Order: sequence, then structure tokens, then C-alpha cells
Amino acid sequence: MVAMLASNFTFAQIKLGHINSSELVGMMPETKSADDSLKRFTEDLNGQLQAMLGELQTKYGDFQSKQASWSEAIREYRAKEIQDLQTNIDNFQQRAQQDIAKRKEDLYSPIFDKAEKAIKEVAKEGKYTYIFDASAGALLYQQDSDDIMESVKKKLNLTGVTPPAGTKK
Repeated sequence: MVAMLASNFTFAQIKLGHINSSELVGMMPETKSADDSLKRFTEDLNGQLQAMLGELQTKYGDFQSKQASWSEAIREYRAKEIQDLQTNIDNFQQRAQQDIAKRKEDLYSPIFDKAEKAIKEVAKEGKYTYIFDASAGALLYQQDSDDIMESVKKKLNLTGVTPPAGTKK
């Protein structure tokens, strides 16, 4: 009876796999495009910031050189103008950082989603129980684990593409 029961139970076999998702994302053509777009966006914001800083420097230099000849009212007005400009620059920098973070999320989320979808498809097709991400640094030891990189690259039509320098572990 025990033998009969034992034969009716199928013990689940665990199949492990791993992939370096950072390396995978670095190989995707969408990443280069996103990198370029984010770089242009950041450069535009930096250009605007430099213009604002130039204006501040000019106004401050003008203030320094002419303040002795100005009346108290003009000095106070010009000092307030410089303070307001500095406040605007500070606000601009904070907003720019937020805008860059938002743009980065908007650009890279679809890429990460596409990579994740391909990894999940390969995992299901290969009947993997778990897939570990070697790029996360949490994989300290692996035994009997398949590297699914080539299968995922094939799923994303990235065959023959090598990872960019600095992403391979």
C-alpha cells in the first residue's frame, strides 16, 4: 500500500537557473537609445542651469562693482533680485533632478519589462522553478544552476550581441 501511494505521488523536481539581468539589459538596443535620450535631456537641463548661473554671476559682479554708487533702495532691490535668482536656481536644480529621475524611469521601465517578460517566458518554457539574478549580488554560490542568458538573448533576438564593457561579472 505504501509503495502504491509512493508511486502515485510525484515529487516536484526543482530546476534552478540564473542570469545577469544588467548584462542582458546592456545588450538590448533600446538601452543605447534610452541612454542617448537621457543624456540629451540632462545636457539640456544643465545648459539651462549654466545660463541661470551665468546670469547670477553677472548680476552679482554688477552688484559688487556698483553698490557703492547706488542708493540704499537700489542696493536692497538688487540684493533681493540676486537672492530671488539664487532661490530660482535652487528650485530649478531640485526640479531638474526630479525630472531626470522621472525621465529615466519612463525610458527604462519598458526595457526592464521586456527583459523580465523574456526571462519569464524562458523560465516557463524551460520548466525552471527559480531564476536568480546574478547582477543583484545576492547569488553567492550556485550549484546545478543553468545560465539562461543565451536562451533569453535568442528570445529577444540578441544573438551575437556581446555585453557592453563593465557589465559582465
